[in-house]
Amino acid sequence: MAPSAWAICCLLGGLLLHGGSPTPGPSVPRLRLSYRDLLSANRSAVFLGPRGSLDLRAMYLDEYRDRLFLGGRDAIYSLRLDQSWPDPREVQWPPQPGQKEECVRKGRDPLVECANFIRVLRPHNRTHLLACGTGAFQPTCALITVGHRGEHVLHLEPSSVESGRGRCPHEPSSPFASTSVGGELYTGLTADFLGREAMIFRSGGPRPALRSDSDQNLLHDPRFVTAARIADNSDQDDDKVYFFFSETVPSPDGGPGRVTVSRVGRVCVNDLGGQRVLVSKWSTFLKARLVCLVPGPGGAETHFDQLEDVFLLWPSSGKTLEVYALFSTVSAVFQGFAVCVYHMEDIWEVFKGPFAHQDGPQHQWGPYGGKVPFPRPGVCPSKMTAQPGRPFGSTKNYPDEVLQFARAHPLMFWPVRPRRGRPVLVKTHLAQQLHQIVVDRVEAEDGTYDVIFLGTDSGSVLKVIALQGGGSTESEEVVLEELQVFKVPTPITEMEISVKRQTLYVGSRLGVARLRLHQCETYGSACAECCLARDPYCAWDGASCTRYRPGPSKRRFRRQDIRHGNPALQCLAESQEEEAAGSAAAITVYGTEHNSTFLECLPKSSQAAVHWFVQRPGGQGPDQVKTDERVLQTKQGLLFRRLSHLDAGIYTCKTLEHGFSQTVVRLALEVIAASQLHSLFPREPRPEEPPARGGLASAPSKAWYKDILQLIGFANLPRVDEYCERVWCSSRSRGKQAKGKSWPGPELGKKVKSRVQAERNRTPREVEAA
Repeated sequence: MAPSAWAICCLLGGLLLHGGSPTPGPSVPRLRLSYRDLLSANRSAVFLGPRGSLDLRAMYLDEYRDRLFLGGRDAIYSLRLDQSWPDPREVQWPPQPGQKEECVRKGRDPLVECANFIRVLRPHNRTHLLACGTGAFQPTCALITVGHRGEHVLHLEPSSVESGRGRCPHEPSSPFASTSVGGELYTGLTADFLGREAMIFRSGGPRPALRSDSDQNLLHDPRFVTAARIADNSDQDDDKVYFFFSETVPSPDGGPGRVTVSRVGRVCVNDLGGQRVLVSKWSTFLKARLVCLVPGPGGAETHFDQLEDVFLLWPSSGKTLEVYALFSTVSAVFQGFAVCVYHMEDIWEVFKGPFAHQDGPQHQWGPYGGKVPFPRPGVCPSKMTAQPGRPFGSTKNYPDEVLQFARAHPLMFWPVRPRRGRPVLVKTHLAQQLHQIVVDRVEAEDGTYDVIFLGTDSGSVLKVIALQGGGSTESEEVVLEELQVFKVPTPITEMEISVKRQTLYVGSRLGVARLRLHQCETYGSACAECCLARDPYCAWDGASCTRYRPGPSKRRFRRQDIRHGNPALQCLAESQEEEAAGSAAAITVYGTEHNSTFLECLPKSSQAAVHWFVQRPGGQGPDQVKTDERVLQTKQGLLFRRLSHLDAGIYTCKTLEHGFSQTVVRLALEVIAASQLHSLFPREPRPEEPPARGGLASAPSKAWYKDILQLIGFANLPRVDEYCERVWCSSRSRGKQAKGKSWPGPELGKKVKSRVQAERNRTPREVEAA
């Protein structure tokens, strides 16, 4: 078998063949960068810890101290936010004596569960963090000294170790959410050993601990995702902690079965519980449903009910907070994900609306139509409630009827609907699942865009923008990049973004990676390539694709078109020069008649449609290549299964993206007749095998390289040398991948190259004489 044919066989193993090149959809990542690509470009750096795996469970980004804190298995780490993770700090924190043995006696896995997995890393004061771990199913908390700004210290305070029950889950992988406010920890979790007692808990401060009322049946098998303090207005007494979670509830229409719904719940920061009712229990807890659905024809709706992650996009002054929520379906019909965006103002309006009421377990929910007591259940003690004649300065002063109403009606009737009434992003039938989301608001030349980063279960990050049409509610999804952050496929469990450093910190069970949000030079060195990328971070500055930095005035030399990606308007002069450069001399490729030949074309953009054109000798003009069973177009190029002498010509691979055409490569295919090869490479047939009918002989009996040189001409020696180096000699790596299969490609390439180098040192007359 000829070397080129063997290479074709290797390619066929990994290619999806098709008869044409349909235009890829915008949901296909335009650019895919592998783990090695990111490392070699210095765009990513990975920290796996001293033992090769962190078993990461918690991550806290502290931009004030310029440090990243990590919680793993029996250890806490501190990394400085520098380029190469220099000088990491580690504190060992294994279970206390006897805890691991007791965990094993209770039937837990000694390798997977009976360790101290750090689940909580939260600021406590100016010099300490609060850390909590599972403690081999006996949750434990302690203070960690981290020092002042500019210092890099990390050590555990032994005297501060105490029980973490109610602040940290028992199980290493149990979903929960926490946030700290004024030294107090607010946590949503299941607090018992069996994982059945779901609650929202406040502890750690000078005030008595507060928890959910188990008699209220407030939470139904919740899966907590995020918790955060959010100010409703300028009155700090009205601040609340919001919890985002999913729960499984009885069917809301009174029918059989249970359904999954997503919620936003809240409690007042200054809640102290009641005096006679709800003593040491939340007296201000309310919750509402988060709806994320795609409207369909005839009123049909596709719901995304399972909340996966939430990112709070904090606004500039004068604007409202936006909540980006990632949902998945729990349907057995298909696997899908959606991103819905909610304005905080809409959430506030729902909590001001009617309470939900149900006359009995088998009845449908409806709005409560009776009288609502004052102060309104769920409001915080503030200036509005502590007016003259209404001395409600504390929840302990609330009338019993208010607390009884809050206990009986924790659910709001209206759901919270997303902006524009539908998701900004929908992804279905994915080969991977989405787990994490962060968002960066970026100012570009033609507007402001929200760049969405999605963490997958395969260790990659998708970088996406959603373009809203003028009057349309639907958005256009553009997947800019897919970045394989981790070498081994592993679910991404944590993501934090530093806008100041333009960096994304990505965590998985293995470790943590630092990823630059953009690397504009990756898109190419031409104006058209930079414009087609549609990356809000990048623009053409007249010489290269570089970071776009908004200024007070529009500068004419900056080229950027995120909404349309049309280089024909942005890069007219440059595009003409690039197209002229693409029409330069073609690279010569040699093929043998009746054998297989492959013409490679690898466009940078996966969203571009690829078209092949051929200029045949003596032809009128270039014709588009027609594919059939003999000529196949693949994702990597053009495959001739059986080459004909009529296939000779100059082949041009062009891409079409957003109506803009680019030349990727030009290849001159020269076909060597089978009859010439048969006379060049005769061999003595073995007694047991029939005479050869053609093709390349395995053991040539003459100095065949001279005849090849005569076939192609002495003037083509440099091109032969280049061809052998590119196609044959570089096939060593393919030979290694063949797992022991031997073929003559590398050795043949060595011989041809050495012979050609020898011939180069001789004159044409000496070659003819030889």
